[in-house]
Amino acid sequence: MVSNSEPYSVDKLTAEARRLAADYRRATGKTLPLSGEIAVNDAIRLLDLKAPEQPIAGCDALRPTADGLIGVQIKGRVVFNEAKDRSRLGQLKLDQAWQELVVVLMDENYEPLEIYQAPRATVESALENKSQNKRGAMTVAQFKIIAELVWTPDPNDAGP
Repeated sequence: MVSNSEPYSVDKLTAEARRLAADYRRATGKTLPLSGEIAVNDAIRLLDLKAPEQPIAGCDALRPTADGLIGVQIKGRVVFNEAKDRSRLGQLKLDQAWQELVVVLMDENYEPLEIYQAPRATVESALENKSQNKRGAMTVAQFKIIAELVWTPDPNDAGP
C-alpha cells in the first residue's frame, strides 16, 4: 500500500502505462485507449506547457505567452504501420475555447516520435475546405500539412 505522503511520480506512471499498452498490443493485437493521456503528459513535459489547475473544457494544457496563457487541445496517435496509416485525429472540440492544437505522434512503444502544433484559425480554415468536416475531424496526414513540426527526439538523448 502506498502512503498518502508519497505521491506517485507521473513520469514513472506514464512510463509504466507505455510499457503495458505496448505489451497488451503485442499480446492481443488490440490497443488500450491510453495514447491521449500519454500524449498530454508528453506534450506538457516536452513543450514546457502548463497543466491547468482546474479542468478547462476543451483544453488539456496551457501555453504561457507574452499576453497570458492560451488553451491547448492535445491529441495523440500511435503510428503502428506508417505505410498504411490513415488515422484520424478524432473529433476536435470546436465548441470549446482552445487556441492551439498539438498532436503527439508515438511509435509502437508509445514513445513520442514527433510533435506538431497549429493555431486554431489554421485548423478551422483547413476544416472549412474539407467536405467531411462535419464532426471536426481530419487525418493525421492532413494535420501535418498545415501544422508546424515543433519537437523531434534528440538523437543524442537515450529517451524522452
